Amino acid sequence: MSNTDRTYDLVVWGATGVAGRLVAEYLTEQYTSDDLSLALGGRDETRLRELEAALVEQRSGWEELPIVIGDATDPESLRAIAEDTRVVCTTVGPYTTYGTPLVEACVSAGTDYCDLTGEINWVREMIDRYHDDAVDAGARIVHSCGFDSIPADLATLLVQSFAIDEFGTPCDLVRIYLEDGRGGVSGGTTSSVLEVFRAASTDPVARQTLRNPYSLAPPGERDGVDPGAQSFPRKDPLRGEWTAPSPMAVVNERVIRRSNALLEYPWGREFECTEVVPVGSGPVGMMGASAVSAGLGFTTGALAFGPTREALRRFAFPDPGEGPTRAEIENGYFTIRVLGRGTATDGPFVVESRISADLDPGYGATARMLGEAAMCLVCDRIDSPLEGGILTPAAAIGDPLADGLRRAGLVVEVGEWNPDQT
Repeated sequence: MSNTDRTYDLVVWGATGVAGRLVAEYLTEQYTSDDLSLALGGRDETRLRELEAALVEQRSGWEELPIVIGDATDPESLRAIAEDTRVVCTTVGPYTTYGTPLVEACVSAGTDYCDLTGEINWVREMIDRYHDDAVDAGARIVHSCGFDSIPADLATLLVQSFAIDEFGTPCDLVRIYLEDGRGGVSGGTTSSVLEVFRAASTDPVARQTLRNPYSLAPPGERDGVDPGAQSFPRKDPLRGEWTAPSPMAVVNERVIRRSNALLEYPWGREFECTEVVPVGSGPVGMMGASAVSAGLGFTTGALAFGPTREALRRFAFPDPGEGPTRAEIENGYFTIRVLGRGTATDGPFVVESRISADLDPGYGATARMLGEAAMCLVCDRIDSPLEGGILTPAAAIGDPLADGLRRAGLVVEVGEWNPDQT
């Protein structure tokens, strides 16, 4: 069966989970059955039927939503699903535990795939095991299509594209600012975080993946000039205010460097990127940056040590299946701002991009990001030279993803930087 002859355009895998349900709700609200042949996937038929009934009742344009049943631990069931759809959109984590058989099934079937993973140890494993096979199969396996790492990855692409178009040269330095935000955390997310640190405590490759800034680059290209994530409070070289390390830098920076490598280094091999949390100016800013840095260091240390990691899992983190309330999702917000610095023939320049939303970043906004990434794959809204492989959002989809986010209600902007408006 060819990719275009399949029963479904898109399967939302894990549709009854916290994130999966939000993705299904978004897709059925934004699109109709005339736009999209959509199926809900998971292992619990009763819960899937309940979700189908709720969505059909709430949404116009949907008389039914087919159900596909499988199990993350049953490769044959996953292979059957992958062979019957053009795109699989999965929210089932931890991906280190449950993700590999589905990736393998999609690569084998030549099926496009997108997920929400921030588990870079697992992404590194997928690159090493399946990238070449995915290229041969024409399967676009696109990891990290949520808050990790679409805003940082796509905003960097927008900055660089604007710089090349307007100034004839890319930015040599990009700074990503996690400016503000509010949102909840689910048990699925914390399980993924715990899995990354558990793997690093036992697996030398996972440990090296966390330490090497270029660990997601292609084999043979896993080194470079970029020193990696900021570890201490620092005065920002572009904005002049104090910044602290970002908890998302370990994922987002590596994804961005992989985008550059996959696209064959349009931003140069000397390109550097750093994600930080801006805190403010003067002594107050310095103290705030120090406090954020200390808190992040304490948490990272606790997660790296087995007994304290287990204590956090039992007493501080939500259980799997638990997540933010509707009110928390709707009252959340975030802003990611990216500044890129370069030097043209007539002097230096700075380009700015911004991605923001008035939604919880990890759930409300993430569901829309993942849904629109999936729709770009379904509709072949792609601006990329890559037709397959283990890919990043910027490298796999490119500029059309910005239009998808705008359709979803997010703010996506790019232009020359005006420091007076920052």
